Amino acid sequence: MIHLSALAGIVAISFSAIFVRLADVSPTTAGFFRAAYAIPVLVLVHLAGRDRRTRRQRMLAIGAGLLLGVDLALWHIAIEYIGAGLATVVANVQVVWVGVVAWMIYRERPTTTAFAVVPLVLVGIAMIGGFGTEDAFGDRPLLGSILATGASITYSGFLLLFRASNRSLAPTAGPLLDATAGAALALLIIAPLDSGFSLSITWPAHGWLLALALVGQVFGWLLIAGALPRLPALETSVMLLIQPAATIVWARILFEEKLSPLQWTGVLIVLAGVAAAGARGAVRRERSPTPAVEAIPPGP
Repeated sequence: MIHLSALAGIVAISFSAIFVRLADVSPTTAGFFRAAYAIPVLVLVHLAGRDRRTRRQRMLAIGAGLLLGVDLALWHIAIEYIGAGLATVVANVQVVWVGVVAWMIYRERPTTTAFAVVPLVLVGIAMIGGFGTEDAFGDRPLLGSILATGASITYSGFLLLFRASNRSLAPTAGPLLDATAGAALALLIIAPLDSGFSLSITWPAHGWLLALALVGQVFGWLLIAGALPRLPALETSVMLLIQPAATIVWARILFEEKLSPLQWTGVLIVLAGVAAAGARGAVRRERSPTPAVEAIPPGP
């Protein structure tokens, strides 16, 4: 059941970038309503369970959400520039950056693999950027790759704070609720920088945003948060590849996103780096029984 739950959750969030493109609203608008529509549902789920976290843990979850808001804003802009598939592939590089960020913040020593794959992944991202070739997919592939990389780094910070906010891995919606509220707040703060931001309810755009919230932020994340931390690192690393791979398939079918040979090569290099980092772990395991950094959820 754990494997099926994780698989269902990952497939659900693989549609997130697709829903963002279908909604066709500004990046911040998409991120804000993803959070806003999810909050009432998460409140109901949260009230049905128990939440014994301390105030400090709740504040950490909200702080994690602030980083998630920045991540979503960058990722949604990247989707506009390089499409749903490529933006999702690059955003999933977070499994590599977690080891580096944990080293800087918590002094948790990264694994040798985490260090080794960084240059490999950077090469892959550069190839996804297209090197200025005419057949590269995307309106602005280089800038899109840079923004998606920024999204993956901020997402790494989110994961580390989110882990600290729920160290018991209790099956509660509380941490996700607090993080989602923090993301909504961050996106409201960012909103003045987005000239296209709007609180107006339009159709069918908000139908897709509602699907984004319910399928990705609520259903997918609740399943992932409960399942992936309980799976072995090797199985987790394989499942990490499902989201970007599935998103590329959906984007190819729905939007006819045709990548250049150079970009396809970059995708394969990045996915190989993600698989290696996921299999070996981002940081060395601690002796105390704390949640493993190695059990990293897929991208946003």
